[in-house]
Amino acid sequence: MNGVTAIIPAFNEAGRIGRTVRAVAAYVDEVLVIDDGSQDDTATQAEVAGARVLRQTTNQGYISAIKRGFQEAQGSIVVTIDADGEFPAEKIPELIQPILEGRADMVQGHRQFTPRPSEKFLTALANLKAPVGDSGTGFRALRTDLAQKLELNGACICGIFSLEVLAREGKILEIPIELNHINKPRRIAWYHIRQLFYLLPWLFRRY
Repeated sequence: MNGVTAIIPAFNEAGRIGRTVRAVAAYVDEVLVIDDGSQDDTATQAEVAGARVLRQTTNQGYISAIKRGFQEAQGSIVVTIDADGEFPAEKIPELIQPILEGRADMVQGHRQFTPRPSEKFLTALANLKAPVGDSGTGFRALRTDLAQKLELNGACICGIFSLEVLAREGKILEIPIELNHINKPRRIAWYHIRQLFYLLPWLFRRY
């Protein structure tokens, strides 16, 4: 197992996924798109752009998609990045370099601005247990063997992803990133309320 695999979870991202795949492909050895039950042309557009596509017949959510990506990745390092193009693909080399040098097991892209107060709350809560940084970011790189061991459960990754890495004695570094401006609605993230009920028991029983 060598190289870097980018994992892109995607749900109804036709019109965006192709650009994202092409941008990411310039910096990795494999682009793996997990089409999470899309009802549009996401999978086909991703394939045309050069990605290997795994299709899920129903929408199973972000965590299910990245977990499948971790298991299917051919690279020794995995990068997670969203399908909508908001994260700067050109920062991928900065994410993976500390891992290649043995200075980190996971590197996160730290956003200057976190869009949802509920996400800030979950991160602050997780930080009471350990320094998790920008735990809700969807832009990170980590060793594939470590990623495959993580017990990721919940409504989203906020708090739990970083804590799982720390629980396995992984070292986390962060790099600053600026988000690309894209036109997408910022809906109320009701799943953050559900995530609270996953995070609280984790804080009391682990690490």
